[in-house]
Amino acid sequence: MDDILVKHSQLDDIFDFFAMGVMVLSPERKIISLNPSAEVILGHTAADLVGQHCTDRLMTSLCGGSCAYEQAVANGRKSASMDIEVTGQDNETRNITRIVSPVNGPDNQPLGCIEIFQDHSALKDLIERVRHDDRRLKLILDNLDIGVLTVDRGGHIAFFNNTAETITRFSRGDVLGKSCSLVFGDPSEPGMLLFNETIADGKARSSSEGELRTRDGRIIPVRTNFIALKNEGGRIVGGLATISDLSLKYQFNSEIKGRYTFYDMVGKDPAIQKIFEIIPVVAASDATILIEGPTGTGKDVLAKVIHNASSRSQRSLVKVNCAALPDNLLESEMFGYVKGAFTGADIDKPGRFQEADRGTIFLDEIGDLPLSLQAKLLRVLEDKEFYPLGSRKTTKVDVRIISATNQNLGRLVQERKFREDLFYRLNVMRLELPPLRQRRGDIPLLISHILNRLGDTRDTRGKSFPTKPWTFF
Repeated sequence: MDDILVKHSQLDDIFDFFAMGVMVLSPERKIISLNPSAEVILGHTAADLVGQHCTDRLMTSLCGGSCAYEQAVANGRKSASMDIEVTGQDNETRNITRIVSPVNGPDNQPLGCIEIFQDHSALKDLIERVRHDDRRLKLILDNLDIGVLTVDRGGHIAFFNNTAETITRFSRGDVLGKSCSLVFGDPSEPGMLLFNETIADGKARSSSEGELRTRDGRIIPVRTNFIALKNEGGRIVGGLATISDLSLKYQFNSEIKGRYTFYDMVGKDPAIQKIFEIIPVVAASDATILIEGPTGTGKDVLAKVIHNASSRSQRSLVKVNCAALPDNLLESEMFGYVKGAFTGADIDKPGRFQEADRGTIFLDEIGDLPLSLQAKLLRVLEDKEFYPLGSRKTTKVDVRIISATNQNLGRLVQERKFREDLFYRLNVMRLELPPLRQRRGDIPLLISHILNRLGDTRDTRGKSFPTKPWTFF
């Protein structure tokens, strides 16, 4: 509980600038805080609600008689979303999209949740009135903080607002008159399928959470809604799509939970794209993985992404830096010890492998592992068991091993500084991260990604960063 309070205090200033409502709750469903936008949407002040149980104050009007937080936890602690109507104290009815995102601690115990509210009442009214020839409404749509685009019956883009440009990184000149597949992908992609079905039968559709590839090659998480546009005679003449960028939500999850996803990795160079294609396959297996690459290429982030995409994601990811611990402490840190193993060992202490049981252990800088410990690590790989320091009984563990190094292990084997049998056990699946100097085309993309993340946290809109080739000295 302390963790969510600390994290929330760090993000409180950011929440206050959101156009969306944000409310933070404890595991007991007590309201910890709500930002000014939430006060307006809910029709209650923070002074009225903070410290109160949301089930007492908001269950009927906001939840429809059921608790989305409890449902989200029951469904595997994933976010839940719903579209609801709320009648405020002013008797006005608002159309609201509500997202409930549980927050878990390192031991996967619930710390509470963050709830986000987006008021679509004004947008819904505009959509019901919008026509292709209404320039005044287009001007209003152009200034919304949600991406909006319209297409004709053939799927060609007729309108593209400012926020759609910001989210997709396409300018209007790039897309007007062209197929909306330029934004939503091939006809087989979920977004295009929903949009085409909506234009065909006139029924509105929404995507839960999907992906969109921006012009500069980034994959971002989005939520999309599609409706058909009709003329005065009721005939379908096109469609309208809204795009909500969920990057900030995923960024908060990464900060609060320390979890990384595919959206945290950026690159369009063929070498890095090949790794992106391999990751889902690698993550789905329990195979041992060796990650090689120079310092700063993202080996640590890649290991976290693989773990969080695996079936072990609900268990711990334990990191051991083999170069940071002295040789005389490394064995006890990795494998633990029993009481009386040495002077000062007053109690049994589990090692990192025991902490990672049924999860993943990440052995960073594996090339610096002393030869004396390499044999013991080999036994863990072969038999899934080891002797804690000073013990006569083996300890069995179910651990997936991901190792990383900035050295050439093959060369270390030739120099007899690394065991050949251990090398082949670690090298079941090998991922090589190329240095940035070998993928210079990704530099503008990385800069743009960093600027976007900084802009998201400060609620500012930055211009697209030029992606044309650079000249380096």
